[in-house]
Amino acid sequence: MLKVGYIGLGIMGKSIAINILKAGFEVTVHNRSRENVHDLVQSGAKEAFSPIEVAKNVDVVFTNLPDSPDVEEVVLGKNGIYECEKEGLIFIDNSTIKPATARLIATKLSEKGIYSLDAPVSGGEIGAKNGMLAIMVGGPYEAFQKAYPVFEAMGKTIIHVGEHGAGQIAKACNQIMVASQMVAMGELLIFAQKAGADPKKVIDAIRGGAAQCWTLDVKPQRLFAGNRQPGFKAYMQAKDLNIVLDTAREYGIPLPSAALDSQLFNAMIQNEMGELDNSAIIGIFEKLAHIELKTE
Repeated sequence: MLKVGYIGLGIMGKSIAINILKAGFEVTVHNRSRENVHDLVQSGAKEAFSPIEVAKNVDVVFTNLPDSPDVEEVVLGKNGIYECEKEGLIFIDNSTIKPATARLIATKLSEKGIYSLDAPVSGGEIGAKNGMLAIMVGGPYEAFQKAYPVFEAMGKTIIHVGEHGAGQIAKACNQIMVASQMVAMGELLIFAQKAGADPKKVIDAIRGGAAQCWTLDVKPQRLFAGNRQPGFKAYMQAKDLNIVLDTAREYGIPLPSAALDSQLFNAMIQNEMGELDNSAIIGIFEKLAHIELKTE
């Protein structure tokens, strides 16, 4: 059985690493803050103190980090994965980063005979905890096949999208849709309430028709309960939309709706809502409409 390393034990990474451990894999973990490392060690994982230490002791090493510079540092920086000199190692990045960065990292690692897969995930904290993530993968199919048993411990939908960067392109597409759904949900809830209808009953009415989506199935109940905690943090949604727009500019792609959504999520950060769930975008519409969503 493959030996697995996991670097980056945030909201998503910790749950993913736990599920890999539960599936019977030997797992070595590293994180900048140590509390989550200690939690994983108590569950049976091995502790490491640097990316290179993880990489030297495993067959497959994952990262799950906030942004492109963080992944570059862990992979290509001092004591990074690049320095492990382990031919045949498979590096897999679960982060959401720029496709161009994923391709750069893959090119550099290939110099050392290390395979690289960009494999961002979708499904939020709930999907990570339940092992029900959607995983979109770019990179060599041979490496994808070898790592597939580990992916099975993490998610329910595992798709090899194409070559290096294709996984990140798919995730960017995912984030365009997620952002638009969160914005639309915020608008419709405030619209319903201020126009004189019960937003809970509106959700029940429209969820069985053409408007049905994961967002309406999961998020309104949390909002009605007054729960706006992450989930998936709004500042990360804003970061992902910045990646979308940077990539769109690189290829000359017009994305007017995503650009507006980006402004709204950046407004959350300016209004000190960045640490809340991305569904808390409704807070911006509450401010604009001078009304608060009724809670239970």
